[in-house]
Amino acid sequence: MGVVWLFVRGVALEFDRIVGELLIGLAVGLLIAFALRRFYATDVSLGRVTRVAPYAAVFLLVFVKDLVVANFDVAYRVLAPSLPIEPDVVEVPLRVRSDLAITTIANSITLTPGTLTMDYDESRNSLYVHAITGRDTDAVIAPIRVWEDYALIVFDEEGTRDVRHPRGGETGGD
Repeated sequence: MGVVWLFVRGVALEFDRIVGELLIGLAVGLLIAFALRRFYATDVSLGRVTRVAPYAAVFLLVFVKDLVVANFDVAYRVLAPSLPIEPDVVEVPLRVRSDLAITTIANSITLTPGTLTMDYDESRNSLYVHAITGRDTDAVIAPIRVWEDYALIVFDEEGTRDVRHPRGGETGGD
């Protein structure tokens, strides 16, 4: 936390200022950590963390790749003379069920250029996604299904998953 504080504060490269701001950052970080201690997990299984860490890493790699591809796709669509944009709202039924997993998927969608998570329907366990190319629902849903396959493992949820594919569409549902 202290190092992040240094970057946020934009400290001059003087030893006294760096040490002083680092100590302030550590103090602020400790106070925040103490105030939020009731949100910490009480029991963390090292075996589980070790087992899901590779899947979390692959999730991040796949997400970053999709993020880069989406940036280029949106840039192309915006700069193309014909402006090939067909926005629409797509319902994406989810297989993940926990709040943390749903939030992770929803935020991943929103962070990806060209898509935006608009709403979550708890009764249908579905996200409503606005997409720049929403008329092609398979193209919208395919990357979300891949992220969800990894999220099912990372968040230790039951559901039909298939993480063997490097890229794919529907992998099945409950």
